[in-house]
Parts: sequence; C-alpha cells; structure tokens
Amino acid sequence: MPVPLHWHTEPFLLLSLLFLGWGYGVCTWPLRGFLAPGASFDWLRAFAYYSALIGTYFTVASPLDQIGEDFLFSVHMIQHMLIIYILPPLFIFGVPPWAWDLLFKNRIICSLARFLTHPVVAGGAFTLTYSLWHLPVLYEAALQSKLIHIFEHFTMFATALLMWWLVIAPSKIIPPLSFPLRMLFVFVLMIGQFPVFGVLTFSSEVLYATYEYAPRLFDLTPLQDQILGGVVMKVFNMVASLLIFGISFSAWYKTSEGT
Repeated sequence: MPVPLHWHTEPFLLLSLLFLGWGYGVCTWPLRGFLAPGASFDWLRAFAYYSALIGTYFTVASPLDQIGEDFLFSVHMIQHMLIIYILPPLFIFGVPPWAWDLLFKNRIICSLARFLTHPVVAGGAFTLTYSLWHLPVLYEAALQSKLIHIFEHFTMFATALLMWWLVIAPSKIIPPLSFPLRMLFVFVLMIGQFPVFGVLTFSSEVLYATYEYAPRLFDLTPLQDQILGGVVMKVFNMVASLLIFGISFSAWYKTSEGT
C-alpha cells in the first residue's frame, strides 16, 4: 500500500496559527514600546516561537497525522513526542519574559498559574494524562473520534507545558525550580513513564485493535510496531531528561563555584 501524503487544510487550524503568529508579531514589534518600554526585540525567541507554530502545523496536519492515526502506532508515538517534548519548550522560550510577567500581573491568572505549576500538580497531571490516554479504551476512542483526538492532543500539550515550565520558565514572577529540584523533578517523571513503556514494549499482545488490523505500510508486524512505539517514547524521554539533568547539574555546579 502506498504511503499516504495528505496534508490537512482545516480553516480553523490555519486561521488559529496565523492569528497566533500575527498577534505575536504585533505585540513584540509595534506594540512593544507600549507594553514593555525599553525592551528590545529578541530574534532568537521570535525564531523559536514561529518554529513552534510551523512545527505545530507539521505535527497535526502533515501526513504524519494520518499515518499515525490509521496505520502505525510508532508514527503516532512520534507525533505525541513532538507534542510533548519539542513544541512546548519552543512556545515557552519563544514568548519574551516581559510578556509572561505582564500576563502574571493579573492576580487571578497568577494564582491559577502558581497552583498549576506546583511540582506535584504539574508532574502528577502530566504523568496521569499521558498514562491514561494510553489505556486501550481511551486510545481507541481518540482514534475513532476527531473531537476526542483533538482533546487528547490538547491535554498532552497543556500538561507538557506545565512540566516544561518548571524547567525553563523565563518569568521572574513564576520562576522555574532550583537546579537540584529540577534534576529531582525530571528523575521522578522519568520513573513515572516506566509503567507505560514497560507495557508497550514487553507486552506479548497487540494492545490497540486499530493497528492490529490496519494495512501494513512497512515490513513491520503489529507487535513490532507497538514495541517500536514504546522504544520511541523512551528514547525521547531519556534524551530530554538527560539533557535537562546535565544542563541543570552544570549550572548548579557553576553557581556553587561562584558563591
């Protein structure tokens, strides 16, 4: 069977991404002098933000979406990893610190953000959300319903934002965790993913009927595809965790040496 090459062009998706790109440009360029007097335009953050918008379209609208939804679990897992480990840090870093702090000047928003970014709340929400969506009944429901599928991706992205905020937050009002706590936080999250990884990788049965009976695009059995998906999940998790751990340890060491 030929590989599907369909790209989604839903007006809502395209208009949403264009609006987010337009709003960012307006706020960080012509309105910057009013919103943040004295702040300069940060080209690196702008590049990260627009990369996140382009990456979002690629993740949810490219052939990657159809292949992952209808044919290969491992490709769907790649899509989920992009939603969790690539797009959220680009969005967080892409928004200038002054814009985050401007948002958090609202007491209600600030209080809610402080609650949601508490390590127990953020870490628990991320781990629970990711684990529950991989239960066969919920996973299959998302594959069969477009609305549930969109909700699945939204909750994964939202809880990943909370998780990443504690690691790379640029805000002075709601800052990231200290370096040692970041390492502990990432280590606990890494352990939290082991049950899902173990079930996907070491199960002797195919867990999701959609992929068990789907036409085969490549020379992979359904069980091999499922195992590959589990490996993809763990590789992304391990690479991200080790990078965060290494950078945090290095920064912690330099801070300690300086004091």
